[in-house]
Amino acid sequence: MATKSSIEWTEVTWNPVTGCTKISAGCKNCYAERMAKRLHAMGSARYKNKFKVTLHWDLVDLPRTWKHPRVVFVNSMSDLFHPKVPLEFIRAVFETMVATPHITYQILTKRSDRLRKVAGALPWTPNIWMGVSIEDKRVNHRLNDLKYVPASVRFLSLEPLIGPLDNLDLEGIDWVIVGGESGPKARPMKKEWVESIHEQCDAVGTEFFFKQWGGVRKHDTGRELHGRTYDNMPFIGAREFAMPLVQIALP
Repeated sequence: MATKSSIEWTEVTWNPVTGCTKISAGCKNCYAERMAKRLHAMGSARYKNKFKVTLHWDLVDLPRTWKHPRVVFVNSMSDLFHPKVPLEFIRAVFETMVATPHITYQILTKRSDRLRKVAGALPWTPNIWMGVSIEDKRVNHRLNDLKYVPASVRFLSLEPLIGPLDNLDLEGIDWVIVGGESGPKARPMKKEWVESIHEQCDAVGTEFFFKQWGGVRKHDTGRELHGRTYDNMPFIGAREFAMPLVQIALP
């Protein structure tokens, strides 16, 4: 199904895959894992396998029923490039995205090595944005892998930011999202880390989006930097992506 999202940089989520496995330090307090356990306890059929990787073939064609433009985060509850997701399935998801050019799709992965390997076998239309998650310098290789992907918009999600990233090579990167970890056992994010990334983006003209400071209760810490919010995004078709969003009814 598609779900209206509270994530600040998107409008709705579409999860043809659910479930994942931890791959690096950023996964330690995974919000999706917590949510999957909660949904399983509530009896949700989509989460009968809890957080094991599960393919939902019946959801692959869902966006073809959406008549109006929207911004969609693909697989907020999984990773499309997880090794347990067959290339056949990835291609089917991409075919749906290509067939719905009025919809903007945002994909994030931590499996940048597989993304780089299969990118040439996938169609990259302008409505498909591709990003990688980087939490600290130990996984900077994901940025390098992303540069081999022929997406019209390439972006970074530096969340949860748990260490400094002072020398990012942002050439060819259109958008950077920064956010601190939230929820139970949230690890702290230092202001100087955020300011460094903002300065790097400003120096090369990369769009900068500050999502949150994070913490156990993220609404208490807010999302202002330098006394303002930063909601910059790449241009989306013929319409403006504004905050806050007016959500629409979804099938």
